[in-house]
Amino acid sequence: MLKAQSIHKSYGQLEILKGVDLEVQKGEIVTIVGASGAGKSSLLNILGTLDRPDSGQLFIADQELSKLSNKHLSLFRNLKIGFIFQFHHLLVEFDALENVCIPAFIAGKSKSEAEKRATGLLELLGLGDRLKHKPNELSGGEQQRVAVARALVNNPALIFADEPSGNLDSTNARELHELFLKLRNEFNQTFVIVTHNEDLAALSDRKVLMKDGLITQ
Repeated sequence: MLKAQSIHKSYGQLEILKGVDLEVQKGEIVTIVGASGAGKSSLLNILGTLDRPDSGQLFIADQELSKLSNKHLSLFRNLKIGFIFQFHHLLVEFDALENVCIPAFIAGKSKSEAEKRATGLLELLGLGDRLKHKPNELSGGEQQRVAVARALVNNPALIFADEPSGNLDSTNARELHELFLKLRNEFNQTFVIVTHNEDLAALSDRKVLMKDGLITQ
């Protein structure tokens, strides 16, 4: 599902990624761990096409991405990639259903099609009675589940998550981790997750350790 070869990235004189190689299979949950400053989030941004590497190749779902223009890369990202961040980044003026629908609208789906898919996901995630609630009317765990539904609405090939449980208490964090397993088991969904949470790392199929801009194991 994902193949990264010799990914290099520098910011000014500071070399962040020093030739990273990584492969992820369909339906696999891979966690990336390591100390702060190891390059985890920089790598995730490149794998998720939010940033471009200085050199190296990236393939997602058999598509080589370095040759795509910014416009086509943006379209690919919208259709093939979902994102979950530590802070949910929900739009406060919209309710849960509207927030989940936004990527579907960007993809050109009709209102009825988008709302049907979004409603089904929110119900699956235990939020069927929260469709019309705005973010400030939801708990932290509920807000993050809305963000998960938003990441899933276009049925992406890959979901990238950057410290997804970092802003949650232990109970909500555990529920979120179990949700990732459920989504993988039911939909064969693929996850690449940067985390400091050892419980989440232990639940994954594979834990990848980064140190000084390289994957060391």
